[in-house]
Parts: sequence; C-alpha cells; structure tokens
Amino acid sequence: MITGLFMALVGGFLAYVFRYNLAFPGESIPLFGQLSAGQYNQFITNHGLIMVFWVGMPLLVGAFGNFLIPIMIGADDMAFPKLNMLSYWFFLTSAIVLMISFFVPGGAFAGGWTMYPPLSVNGYTDPSPSFLSAIFYGSSLMIIAVALEFTAILMGGINYLVTTINKRAPGMTPFRIPLAVWYIDIATVIFMFSVGPLVAGAFMLLFDITLGSGFYDPARGGDPVLFQHLFWFFGHPEVYVLLLPTLGVLGEIIPVFSRKPLFGYKPLIVLSLISAVLSVVVWAHHQFIAGIDPRMATFFSVATILISIPFSGIFLSLMATLWGGKIKITVPMSWALGMIGLFLVGGFTGLFLGSNAFDIYAHDTYFIVAHFHYTLFPSVFFGFFAAFYYWFPKFTGKELNKALGYIHFWLTFIFFNGVFFVLFFNGLGGQHRRIYNYEMFSNVAIEPYITFEKIATISAICLILSQVIFLWNFIVSWAAGRKAEKNPWQANTLEWVADSPPPHGNFHTAPKVYRGAYEYSVPKASEDFLPQNLQAD
Repeated sequence: MITGLFMALVGGFLAYVFRYNLAFPGESIPLFGQLSAGQYNQFITNHGLIMVFWVGMPLLVGAFGNFLIPIMIGADDMAFPKLNMLSYWFFLTSAIVLMISFFVPGGAFAGGWTMYPPLSVNGYTDPSPSFLSAIFYGSSLMIIAVALEFTAILMGGINYLVTTINKRAPGMTPFRIPLAVWYIDIATVIFMFSVGPLVAGAFMLLFDITLGSGFYDPARGGDPVLFQHLFWFFGHPEVYVLLLPTLGVLGEIIPVFSRKPLFGYKPLIVLSLISAVLSVVVWAHHQFIAGIDPRMATFFSVATILISIPFSGIFLSLMATLWGGKIKITVPMSWALGMIGLFLVGGFTGLFLGSNAFDIYAHDTYFIVAHFHYTLFPSVFFGFFAAFYYWFPKFTGKELNKALGYIHFWLTFIFFNGVFFVLFFNGLGGQHRRIYNYEMFSNVAIEPYITFEKIATISAICLILSQVIFLWNFIVSWAAGRKAEKNPWQANTLEWVADSPPPHGNFHTAPKVYRGAYEYSVPKASEDFLPQNLQAD
C-alpha cells in the first residue's frame, strides 16, 4: 500500500507538469522548469502506466487483498507467505525498473500508455542491435517493468484463490464469504484469464525493439493492429479488475451505515460472474477506427451494452440497500456514496462510446480522457479511500481524525469534477488529446476550450494538494492517534471479532462461524441488525 501511494505521488506529479503545460504552454513550470515535447510524451505515457498498473493494482488488489482475505474468512495468514513476500519484491523491482527508465539515454518510454506500435518501437536505432546493447532503452525497460508487475500480481492472485478456498474457518461456507473477498477473487480470476495474450504481445514488442523482429512491421509481414487486439483483450477486463474490489468494499460499507442487510447477496455474486465472462468479449470497441471489419463493430457494440446490464444490477442492489435504511454519513460512507455518483457518470458516457457511430467522432478526444477518468479515478481512489477510512482502525488500532477525513473527501470530490467535467466539452468540441501545444492551431477558434484547460489545470493542482491532508492524517494518526475500539462501526463481518490491530495469527483462537453476515433477517433500518448478525466463538 505504501509503495502504491508513493507511485501515486509520482504519477500525480507527472500529471501536474503536463496539465500545467497544456493550460500555460511554453511557460516555465514551478518545481520543474521548461517541458519539451519529448518530455510531454514521456510524462503522459508514464502517468497512465503508473496509475493503472502501479497504483490501482497494488492499492486495491495487492494491499486490501492481503489485508482482508485472511481476516475476513477466519484464516491465520495467507496460504503461501513466502510467495506473498516474493510477489511484493517483484512488484517493488518493477517500480524501480520503471523509474530507472527516466534516466537512460533517450529518456522514458513515450509511445502512449497503450504501447501501440510503431510509436512504441522507438529504441531501435542500431541497424543490427544486440539484446544487451538495446535493453536499456526506455521502451525495453518499460516492457520489463510491466512483465515484472504482472508476475507479482499473478503470484498474489494464486495466493488469494488458494487461501480463500483452503483456509476458510469452519462454517465459512462459500455463500457466507464476505462480498469483498468474493469480488477480489473474481477480479483475480479475470486478470489471470486475460493477461496471457498481453504478456505474449509485449514480449513480441520487446523482440521487435531489441532483436529486430517484425511481428508488428507490415514491411516484414507483421501487423500493428495485432498488438491492439492483444492489448485490449487484457486492457478492458483490467477496468473490471480495478472496479470489482471497490464494489466489494462498497458491499461491506453501505450495509453497515444503512443498518440493513445487503440487498441481493447471492444475485450480486452471480452478476459479477456474468460480468467476468462478458469482460473478455468487448475489447474491440476500443478499435472502431483502427480498420477492423465494420460488421464486427456491431458485435462489440452489442457486447458493450450487454456488459452494462450486470453492473447496473450491482449498483441497483447497492442503492436498494440504502433504500429505507437508517443512513449514517460517516467518512467511509461519504467516499462510498461519492464513488457511486462519479462512476455512474463514467458508466453512462461509456454507453455512448460503445456506439461506433459516436465513437468515431469522439475517439482520441478529451471526451475519452474525461470518460475513463470518471471510471478509473472513482474506482481506484474513492474505492481505496473508502476502504482505508473504514478498516484503518482495525489494522492499526488507531482512530483517524474525522474532521480531516471530511475535508479530504469534499476537496477531492469538488476538484476532481473541476478537472474532468469541463473536459467533456473540450472533447465534444473536437479537441484531441496528446498534443503538446495547442498554439500551433492558431488558425482554429479554440476559445472557450483554453479557458476550460485552465480550469482543469488549476483544479488538478488543488486536487493533488488536497491529498496532503490525507497523508498528514494517515501518518499522524498512525503514530499518535487515539486508540480505536475493537468494533467502532458496529459491523458484522468476521474481521471485527479480532483485536485491533490483529495479533499474529489474527485470532487468539481459531473461529468457527455459525451464521453468515448476510443471513440474518431484521426489521427495516433496525439498530439491532449489527453486530449480532455474524456469530463466532
């Protein structure tokens, strides 16, 4: 978690630099200086890579997978502790390799976070390079870093699944497992089934760069669109790998602060399994203008609409849990509700983009940038903060400052919308992304879009600065916060039976579960719902 938060600071700094350049082109950037066109490409590329692979994955899947799975199912530890340790060191090594790429000749990889060739084959300068002479280029280091990071997540995923299947407490039947554990495990399975083609495609790309092969070179019988298929076969399921753990967290938080049982626990599991299957048949809606057969575009448009159905059911179930409840707005609940509201904006705009008629117009504009930030930012950051504020007392034994928590939420919520909502208008106006300096289009009327760029940039700076409140609250509370109660939220899942923080082995005696968290019927909005719901000796 700490490594992921550090990488979030790196990714946030990169965003600050290139957003400042977009709003005030050519000016010297505070804390950085002058930004060249090459550095701009490096920064937007690595911002995307870092936020998806080195922030979203470790915070949601890595950190909370390790935190929650053992203690929520009544296990003393993960099934393979040494493999768990190895997975972290692989992840840390991958982050170091990516950071090193900024300091090699030619700088970091600059071909876009999707790594499309031929832009990504930018380290191939020697007509007959050897592997050792070319590996230190930014492209090669980026591919190696991604491969190491994927290896780390696969190690962790094996651990999550084996731990959940083999180490559950007696009485913790499959349909008594908390929703957060279910969704982390399903996300892990999606990752495992979808990552193989991208790993193969990335090594083919590495061979094109370093060995002079031609997998993606049309002049030698290759096809650059092949890489797009391999990337998005993984890339779109990856969205659900990041989303599902957050939805699992919401499935734990919302019932507690609504004082109601979760609405439709078993249907929620079925819906997530359906979404997992559909997630691997929608990838080519990212390629509507890449030259694919137009008849295939219809199939992927329909698949895009279909995959919205299970997620609509999941969100409706969460809202039905709120309906008629005695809702208490705490800091974790604020983040959970904020996530729902923001993600729905991203989801609805995704339906527009699933139509190839609209996507042809909006593709590669700032409408896309706004859309995927409204899906990924709430999933990664609002989901993480909801989980962090909710389980921090359990895992540290300390209380966070509530006032700072509310301030952090509202500033993040307001400034996030300030950054990205205005970019929808820029995108609909035809402004394309990944352009270093829009002043080159001086013959084109770009007002009021430059005004929106300035609003987005100022909001982005404020959004980044708002996270200082979180870091201060985190560090000070962990070091000198008030001692937390054993179950401060009066929650009903198994981790709250353990001490805060949990001792070695999590539980003093191995628990036996007699009733699951979702099996107890009570009057609507009853205060008696918790914590008697889950019983363990």
